[in-house]
Amino acid sequence: MPNAIVWFRHDLRLDDHPALRAALDEGFTPVPVYIHAPEEEGEWAPGAASQAWLHPSLAALDDDLRRRGSRLLVRQGRSAETLQALIDASGATAVFWNRKYEPATQPRDAAIKQALRDQGLRVESFNGSLLIEPWDIATQQGQPYKVFTPFWRTALTKWRVPSPWDAPSRLPAVDASLGGEALETLSLQPRLGWDAGFWNAWTPGEAGAREALEIFVDGALNGYRIGRDRPDRAGTSRLSPHLHFGEVAPWRITAELERVRTAANSADMDGYIRELGWREFAYHLLHHFPQTTTQNLNPRFEHFDWAKVDPVDLAAWQRGRTGVPIIDAGLRELWATGYVHNRVRMIVASYLTKHLRYHWSHGARWFWDTLVDADLANNTLGWQWVAGTGADAAPYFRVFNPVTQAEKFDPKGIYIARWVPELANVPVPLRFAPWQKPDVLAKLAPDYPRHPIVDLATGRDGALAAYRKTGD
Repeated sequence: MPNAIVWFRHDLRLDDHPALRAALDEGFTPVPVYIHAPEEEGEWAPGAASQAWLHPSLAALDDDLRRRGSRLLVRQGRSAETLQALIDASGATAVFWNRKYEPATQPRDAAIKQALRDQGLRVESFNGSLLIEPWDIATQQGQPYKVFTPFWRTALTKWRVPSPWDAPSRLPAVDASLGGEALETLSLQPRLGWDAGFWNAWTPGEAGAREALEIFVDGALNGYRIGRDRPDRAGTSRLSPHLHFGEVAPWRITAELERVRTAANSADMDGYIRELGWREFAYHLLHHFPQTTTQNLNPRFEHFDWAKVDPVDLAAWQRGRTGVPIIDAGLRELWATGYVHNRVRMIVASYLTKHLRYHWSHGARWFWDTLVDADLANNTLGWQWVAGTGADAAPYFRVFNPVTQAEKFDPKGIYIARWVPELANVPVPLRFAPWQKPDVLAKLAPDYPRHPIVDLATGRDGALAAYRKTGD
């Protein structure tokens, strides 16, 4: 059989893999390859936490291929040149891949596709990561959507997702002469081992994704609509890093949900599918407004009165030393596990962009480097939404009060006590705003900051004043 290169990127799985399936269906011997070229991602090259996840995910993919008789070729270098060298060495007559949608990778992939087709090769790309392509939905005026609800309403009418496809138990062997590099040569793993705590919480790879999906369906799916906002409980799917790295296809998730749908869990199920819809919306926006990774989508905010960054205060926010327990808990969870609960993400983002009034890009960059699920589309949408500068954005007067948010969603202070252990002996009512009783704080938690780095009322008033100048 002739060879076809199957170029793996953020689709590190074998089930539900359109490019792999196309190669097999058309009679090719798949030559699986991963090319490490982070410099081609432009200013959004993968962050440290993403790279830490990538190593075991690639190792898991290689193991899965080897169990089927194949293997993953790991290469480094410019993608176009590396693909060409591999084509020349393997005699491949086709190249297949699943699409990426980032501003730096879309034009690169288009150029590679055209150059290879000009040589007479069969080159095809596929949708391997979304329920709906970003360009398949438009308003009645032919414009991209900027508000989620009408976007999702339209998306549901166009939703034609494929059926799940299980990879074959055997794959053709890859010619040994093609060689490949050891995964360790990519230097993805941290030298100092700061990611050690990640792996108690996560299992990268397709098997880990399958396990996470099973755990979610059997557990947190029931009661999801309410549980998803409770950081003190296991109420979310924890599938976001697996989705980002393509270790599970979104349509396999929806198929599994539909398989277990009942009258009792239907509302929770629809609530989760709607969250997948927000992921689709994020990619819709990134495709149509690629500049928003660094620029406000709403041009009114180009001259917004952001505060001058105090490096000490920014570092206090990054390290979870703000003196506001729910903020500190979220950012310490992030540092320890590469993840932070979604409700808490909104709270810590609001604190940075509104109480501190720092430009949202400072938070977006920190999340990009520290999240294992750092996804350019979702990260951009989330930060601009909270800051009020993007599509379907939160109104300027919505300033999350971190104290009342903690009281509502972590009512017994369990989440706070877990991630800010110096407050574990503080009475529950005081865990939310310990500065209100400085004598008790000094006695029971002497190592915790005595007061927030910015007074909550002062920060809120400053934010509202600045937003009013910009205009609602």
